[in-house]
Order: sequence, then structure tokens, then C-alpha cells
Amino acid sequence: MKKGKYIAYVSTYTRGDDHGITIYDVDMKEGRMSLKRQVEITNSSYITISHSSKFLYSITDFGVESYRILPDGDLETINHAGINGMRGSYLSTDYEDKYLFVAGYHDGKITVLKLNKDGGVGKITDEIYHKGLGSIAERNFRPHVQCVKMTRDNKYLMAADLGMDHTDVYRFDSKQGKLKHVDVIRSEIESAPRHIKMTKDGKFVYIVHELKNIIDVYAYKEENDNPEFTKIQTISTLNDYHAGGSAASALNFSEDEKYLLSTNAGDNSVIIYKINHKNGELTKILCLPVSGDYPKDAALFPDNKHLVSLNHESNTMTFFNVDLEKGLIIMNGREIPIEKPNCVIFHKLSEE
Repeated sequence: MKKGKYIAYVSTYTRGDDHGITIYDVDMKEGRMSLKRQVEITNSSYITISHSSKFLYSITDFGVESYRILPDGDLETINHAGINGMRGSYLSTDYEDKYLFVAGYHDGKITVLKLNKDGGVGKITDEIYHKGLGSIAERNFRPHVQCVKMTRDNKYLMAADLGMDHTDVYRFDSKQGKLKHVDVIRSEIESAPRHIKMTKDGKFVYIVHELKNIIDVYAYKEENDNPEFTKIQTISTLNDYHAGGSAASALNFSEDEKYLLSTNAGDNSVIIYKINHKNGELTKILCLPVSGDYPKDAALFPDNKHLVSLNHESNTMTFFNVDLEKGLIIMNGREIPIEKPNCVIFHKLSEE
């Protein structure tokens, strides 16, 4: 890991207090975070940083909001834009930072928005509503787009539909900002695909499933101008002696991409895997409690020696020292209170 100063952005749902993004200074040596500033925004359920590391984008009740990341990590508002639908649940940019994709859990919609050169969000270029009936009447009776991610070659958008138990794949026209459906990655019935990650080399895709508590691993390549996804592995996010009624949530790489992490609500645990970059397979290192309720998100610190868990129902962040050689995490200091935390991103400040 390259040395340098880091800050962390944590997005939260808001109740009464409209400060939906909190910025923390990161103490890498001690494995702790301290409050730097709070940003006023309603229900910032998910945030993402542009691949240029210059801009941050957030979900808000009013659509999406864009920020310029200042040298000290502070955020300066650029603009906000509507998404012509219900509040989004996830957002990401393409790898050229020309477009923003928003997933709609509540209305089963994908929204594509043009990004301006100054980082601001421009007009909507495409809108797609997923259709169909899922397998569980109580919850999955209709589409719920939970995550949208481009393939690393910037050619296809993968959209995990938690309600329909599959991931739709769209060819992306970057000149027009339009999507065309070309493939479906089918998951197990009643598995509920939730989040997608792809390795930087573009070879492997990981999809975590909320209800079945599994991660499916796929090899990706393009053949004859079409995407091909080949399943390599299915691995549990739980121990054999897990608590009942668990739901998988987070999916994050370590900064060096040697490890993949997920969390389990109900079981209230974090699981860390080692990634084999030759074949994409995962090997479980540990699955241990996070000392909080419903770990919505969790992340290894950039040094892989510490971990933070965002515990949505107990309104806390808990911290751990990590020994990946021994497969251990050990509580590190007191929890930090925070209302309804949802997403955490570490950001390295530029050394200017």
C-alpha cells in the first residue's frame, strides 16, 4: 500500500437531521476514524466516487447530487438532478466518467444521465423499466434493480435485479448514452442478487445474493461482439453454524484487490475471502461477528490491518484490528454512534 493520508465518506439515511454524508479523518496506524465534517443531504443511501477521483455522487430524495472533492477531502456541491422516478438505491459511473447510472429498487428502473466536464450531472439519456414477476409474493413479486455496474472494458452494463433473481446485461452506446439488452446472468431461484464487483483486469465478476447468502463467481470475456459470463464458483457468505434468517449485504474489494469482503445481517458477521487472480476463485479466510446489528456495509482499511463495520440497525460503526494470516479480527476501541449508516468509501488525498 502506498503511504498517504486518507479520509472516509459514510452515507446515511436521515431522520430529522439532514446531514446524510459524514466525512471522517482516517488514522491508519490506530485503525480509527474521527469526525471531520457533515454534509447536508437527505437520505444519502449510496455514494460513489468518479474514476478520476475528482467527484463524488450521491443518491438523494430529489434524485442525485454531485460534489467536487477538494484537496482536503471536503465536498463542494456542484449540482443536483432528477431521475424521473422513485428514489434510487445505487449509482455508479462508466469508466470514462461520462455517464452516471442509477439503480431503482423501488420502481425497478435504470436511469442513465450524462455527466458534464465539470463533474455536474446533466440530462437523462435513457430510462429502462424492468418487467416481470418474481418468485416470492411477499417481496419479489416485481423487479427491484439493486446495483448497476459497467464491465471494465466499458462496453456492457450489468444490472442486478434482486426481485427477478437475475442480472440483466446491456450493451452501452457511449455516444448516445443508450442501453440495449443483450444477455441475462441467471441466479438461483429466491437468491436475490444484490451487489456486483469486477476485478480491475476485467476477467472476473462477483455477485453477492442477499437471500441465499452466496457469492457467484463468473469469468467474463467478449466473443464475436457479445458478452460471455461463465460461472466458476458458488461460495457461502456464512459459517456452517450461522444464525437463521440471515441476509447478505456488503461486497467490497480490499484496496489492493487481494481480498473480497461481505457481511451478513441476522448473523451479524463479516466474511473475508482471498482472491485467486489466476482463476477468480475465492477462499474463505474468516467469518466473525461485528458487534452490531445489520452490518449494511463494511470495508478493510487500505492497509488491510483494520476493518470498519457499518451497523444499520444498532446505529453504530465498529472497528477491528485484522490479522489475515491467522484469520482473526479483534475489537479495536469503542463503537462510534451514527444514525442508519449505509455505505463507506475510503479516499486517498492527493499529495500536492
